[in-house]
Amino acid sequence: MNKFLSLLFIALFGLTSCKTANLFVDKDAGNTVADLDSIFLPEGNYEYHIRKDDKITISIWGQDDLSVGSTFGIYNSNEVYGKWLMVDAKGNIEIPKIGTVHVEKMTIIQLKDTIEERFAEWIKNPVVDIKILNREITVLGEVRDPQVIPVDKEQNTLMEMISRCKGFETYANVKNIKVMRQVGEDVHVANIDLTENGDYLKKNINLYPGDVVVIPSKKNKEFDRRVSIIIPFATAITAAAILFNAF
Repeated sequence: MNKFLSLLFIALFGLTSCKTANLFVDKDAGNTVADLDSIFLPEGNYEYHIRKDDKITISIWGQDDLSVGSTFGIYNSNEVYGKWLMVDAKGNIEIPKIGTVHVEKMTIIQLKDTIEERFAEWIKNPVVDIKILNREITVLGEVRDPQVIPVDKEQNTLMEMISRCKGFETYANVKNIKVMRQVGEDVHVANIDLTENGDYLKKNINLYPGDVVVIPSKKNKEFDRRVSIIIPFATAITAAAILFNAF
């Protein structure tokens, strides 16, 4: 019986002494404008600006030879098929017939207007459509379907992206949701607490392409996981001890 108690003590000690660090938990999460600042709650309407390494398709109605990945054509134009122009390290793309165009930091509307103006020299009233294929938001952690989500529209809220991941898991720590956003060389982090009342718009912030959302787990997840392992083990030891004493 003493051996049984020793084994049980060792198992319980292992359960309590082993600890997995939850790197994304911050006890000071908040939702004031000062916490989220102008990086996450900017004034005015958001517009995406083209970046280096972006993959761009150009569609010109009735001009398949001048289009790249045309949405007007009969063939699939998504990223998998490789029909796109990549913005190079200098922020340029090579457009058929036009040549080199500097597009970095342009909005989609600005690029569209530029191409329409240039092609108007050869085409009467050109109809141009521009798409950025690699605009994505990453959602990680305690959601049912963590994934990298392609986005086409400008307004993509936090709760919308979570719903596209099929919602929270049981152990989701909704008091400490992290939204990471890179601006230049710096990475800014917003701490969102969904359990507080009020200020819904400050919590359900608009996400931008390139943002990373992390839903950390509650502290008791690791404890519950270890308990689920130790209980069958302890039960087996107890049964063995009873049989040993009986015979």
